Amino acid sequence: MQERRRRQRRRRNIQIAVRLGMTMLAVGFIIFTAGKIIGLFGGRGGGELQAGNLLAAGLAKSDPVKIIETPPEYDVQLLTVNEYSRPGTAIDKITGIVVHYTANPGTTAQQNRNYFEGLKDSHDTSASSHFVIGIDGELIQCIPCNEISYASNDRNHDTISIECCIPDETGKFTDDTYATLVHLVAWLQGRYGLTEKDIIRHYDVTGKICPKYYVENPDAWEKFISDTQQYIEDYGVYPEDNT
Repeated sequence: MQERRRRQRRRRNIQIAVRLGMTMLAVGFIIFTAGKIIGLFGGRGGGELQAGNLLAAGLAKSDPVKIIETPPEYDVQLLTVNEYSRPGTAIDKITGIVVHYTANPGTTAQQNRNYFEGLKDSHDTSASSHFVIGIDGELIQCIPCNEISYASNDRNHDTISIECCIPDETGKFTDDTYATLVHLVAWLQGRYGLTEKDIIRHYDVTGKICPKYYVENPDAWEKFISDTQQYIEDYGVYPEDNT
């Protein structure tokens, strides 16, 4: 009987030792793995896995982004579908906004829109834009945003184009034109999930001096980008599904 009890105690001790050893191995593996993760995100010196590291690793939810919910008032005057100004081709995913100037001082938004429309008959060239902003800030939409325009060469397929009328040869926009452009670009940026880096000049696509004033005065272009972002900050809202 005593021998049997001794054998049972030995079996229990062995079982306890085995379980303890397995537990220690598991703990060691967890510590090793955690150390690797901390080393990966914590930098060369190690350290704790902070929220900022998680964000950088794409593991935390990004901060909410403000958007402009309402566009400036605009008049929809869509061009007739034709091969010279509105081919009716579906646009790819929109990844940018391109700003242009009309290069014909003193003309109105309506006149430029009508010029695009007339190309279906004159066949002079291929040209158009999604939007045209007039000297007084009036805004006309010529092409739906889900179709390409003939404005930005190699970027026609994935950008929204905006033509801006000018009062004189300097190419500088009036205050009214500028105000509408800021509002329009800010709205489009939020609508298509773009950033300030996605707002470009025609010049940035082809090297053409367009829009002239912003090519010759790059500081003014940077101010326009800044003003657009400030407009979003001042008048934007957080969408319900982004908070």
